[in-house]
Amino acid sequence: MSEHPRDTPQFYLTAPSPCPYLPGREERKVFTHLVGERAGALNDVLTQGGFRRSQSIAYRPACEGCRACVSVRICVDDFVESRSFKRVRADNADLIGAMKPPTPTSEQYALFRSYVTARHGSGGMADMSVLDYAMMVEDTHVETRLVEYRKAGPDSRILGRGVGDLMAVALTDVLSDGLSMVYSFYNPNVAHRSLGTFLILDHISRAREMSLPYVYLGYWVQGSKKMDYKRRFLPQERLSPQGWERVEA
Repeated sequence: MSEHPRDTPQFYLTAPSPCPYLPGREERKVFTHLVGERAGALNDVLTQGGFRRSQSIAYRPACEGCRACVSVRICVDDFVESRSFKRVRADNADLIGAMKPPTPTSEQYALFRSYVTARHGSGGMADMSVLDYAMMVEDTHVETRLVEYRKAGPDSRILGRGVGDLMAVALTDVLSDGLSMVYSFYNPNVAHRSLGTFLILDHISRAREMSLPYVYLGYWVQGSKKMDYKRRFLPQERLSPQGWERVEA
């Protein structure tokens, strides 16, 4: 009887459950654990192969008869902001993001609760406790950062951090070839700022400064309105059975 090396990933398949994106469909996922010294390298390879990370789990849809979930990554070097993206930049010119270790705080959780209640009140995160939130942030064996966004103060450009109330947070993995936006949330009462779009634009700038070619956005799901925004960030690459394919429009 052969034994698998302890650092060889083992993959598992979930039972069917209701699809969160397309009504009337079921989803299944294949997943593995991201633990140990090789977790970072494994996360790199799996993300490039269409997986996403949630805490110490890497998962990918494995739905029978459905391939609607498509991994998307933005081509940082060739990205050019449209007029509407420039307006979003201008509307948030008073914000500054500070990249920090993945350490949860009560202030983050309060903002998270406000966001989830307003935007995803009936979703799977609606019942997350402060301990659940803490696990989401700090249960990671890969290079993970939190970016906290606040209004800029007189010394913010020097100190690299803002002042006042927390406006938005992005939980982000740093990969060998890009930034992977694991989860983000923001103040739901300032819709005019389009903070969700701004966070992506800011990550494109950060990736460019770090000489990283991609920003990974997770899955675009054709037919799902809440995922349709990902199509706007062009050029991008989408993962097909033949590999990553570039999309210009």
